[in-house]
Amino acid sequence: MSAILSIGTELTRGELVNTNATWLANRITALGFEVATIETIPDEKPLIIDTLLRLAARHRVIVVTGGLGPTTDDLTTACAAEAAGVPLERHEPSLDAIRRRFASLGREMTPSNAKQADFPKGTDVLPNPIGTAPGFLLKLGGAQLFFTPGVPSEMKRMFDDHIEPRIAPLAPSTTAQNHLKTFGQTESRIGELLSGIEGTFPGVTIGYRAHFPEIEVKIFAKGKSRADAQSQADAATREVRTRLGDLVYGEGATETFAAAFARTLRGLGLTLAVAESCTGGLVGHMITSVPGSSEFLILDAVVYSNASKSTLLGVDPELIRAHGAVSAECADALAKGAMRVAASDLAVAITGIAGPGGATDDKPVGLVYLAVSSARGTEVVEKRFGGDRHRVQTLAAYTALRLVETTARAIAETKNVPKVS
Repeated sequence: MSAILSIGTELTRGELVNTNATWLANRITALGFEVATIETIPDEKPLIIDTLLRLAARHRVIVVTGGLGPTTDDLTTACAAEAAGVPLERHEPSLDAIRRRFASLGREMTPSNAKQADFPKGTDVLPNPIGTAPGFLLKLGGAQLFFTPGVPSEMKRMFDDHIEPRIAPLAPSTTAQNHLKTFGQTESRIGELLSGIEGTFPGVTIGYRAHFPEIEVKIFAKGKSRADAQSQADAATREVRTRLGDLVYGEGATETFAAAFARTLRGLGLTLAVAESCTGGLVGHMITSVPGSSEFLILDAVVYSNASKSTLLGVDPELIRAHGAVSAECADALAKGAMRVAASDLAVAITGIAGPGGATDDKPVGLVYLAVSSARGTEVVEKRFGGDRHRVQTLAAYTALRLVETTARAIAETKNVPKVS
């Protein structure tokens, strides 16, 4: 059994979102551990000590994040030493590394940073190559406690370099978990589609994680061995894929919608132009968050005003006056204009009313027109999305990429291009 402990008053007050716990839970589960508890506590000395002792009495592996900084509210290291009943000791190699890091940034180490080189006696120091706070491994009873900084990038690097190699051999190796990422249906509907799978596959548990606008499906299996568990998880996953069909866009805990989309476009060798109005560049941002997107994305035009729609993409001002900027006719013209200007294989256009203002009786908040152009012609789709401005824009961007992908695959099929999974 394993546990995750996040320490920081900024977390318990809601000033920061605790992304560390989610990331760690995914990684630790993937190794074969069952994460029995995830706790978040403030920077309070008695509570930290009590929590460390309590968790150590019940778990083999505990990953602790936060509280290793140089300020007076960073109490984790001192609390760990008190929980173990040992004094703090200065670790000179760490102190030298901290000095050198400050020097590389053209700064001098402050006296307060020196405390980051103090560790409970007898611990193993875990170097931090991208920050000033090293971590450490403390053995408390039968438990191993790994302490890392709360900065996500530093925690992840420390986990990869030092923690995973140490705990992987300790995993029970009787569990396995697959992840499927979906878009296009609610969590309740996904649950209905997968009803009965757990009864069909004994030892398999289906879990769900809603992360707007996606639903992650987790297929967890216990078996006699890791291979047996993985075989069960894989069999159930095939059934899940069959039931969900095109709702599944990718597999794996770290897969993203944009990365799956980019892989498809690159694999099919098709280029894309984007014309955005109500999404204000969100589609382009999603695409360019993926390295290598320049291989297929030629243009992302944010044509927010009516004048820019006409000046940049050649939309007839009379068309806008007759039908409005939020119309099927305008979306059609935007997509055709983007494709013409970029000389691309595909173009997608999005125009709509994201709210909270700008709506009329005929055109309510959430009304969005999307158009996809290709050599096969232009398809215009009308959508009515619910929710606030952020939700409307996000759903419009996701839907635009889904429409492009569907069109791209249809083009590939007519050309007998192998499908991209």
